[in-house]
Amino acid sequence: MTLFQILMLGASAFFAFKIYEHIQTLRDDDQTHDDNKRNTSMRSANSFSIFSPQDLEEKADAAFEQKDFQKALALLQEADEKEANNSDRIFKIGYILQEAGDITSALEYYKRALALDGNNEYIHNAIASAYRHTKEYASARLHLNNSLEINDKNPLTYFNYGNLLVDMEHFDEAKKMYLHALQLNPELSEAKEELQNIEKKQ
Repeated sequence: MTLFQILMLGASAFFAFKIYEHIQTLRDDDQTHDDNKRNTSMRSANSFSIFSPQDLEEKADAAFEQKDFQKALALLQEADEKEANNSDRIFKIGYILQEAGDITSALEYYKRALALDGNNEYIHNAIASAYRHTKEYASARLHLNNSLEINDKNPLTYFNYGNLLVDMEHFDEAKKMYLHALQLNPELSEAKEELQNIEKKQ
């Protein structure tokens, strides 16, 4: 399974497509900045590197691919300080924070990204995933509905909706979501597995 597929099918990572859609085009970078002395992800303005926001983001993507999430986060946050209002970059920061378990901070970044790109289905899905994690189901459902209003042909949205409904113990509704996901993508084996799990519970 490729890194792309792993991200897309992880428990809270279904919407990493938008986050790291350029991962396969990353180039190797022989010149690296010394990040070993970085003790925290945030750095003061006077310690910024000479790299441009775009260079920092490319380095962050490479670090992410190598599973060095702390380094990726620090690089993205530096890029964000240098050049604010980049919704994709802000979304990436939120995603890494969510994966690190900092849901509150992740939501703050997701909401910043959404304010800049309100019609982005993946941002709505990411926010829904965060709210699902904190058991704020009504808010999660709202953002999933918003995502479907933007694009009702994304099987991952239906899959994520099914997961939410399972958490809410609305199993019949969840089955419909998984089936819809499979209609759109018959190869989504995870949806088949969740349907089987529901059958075992009923």
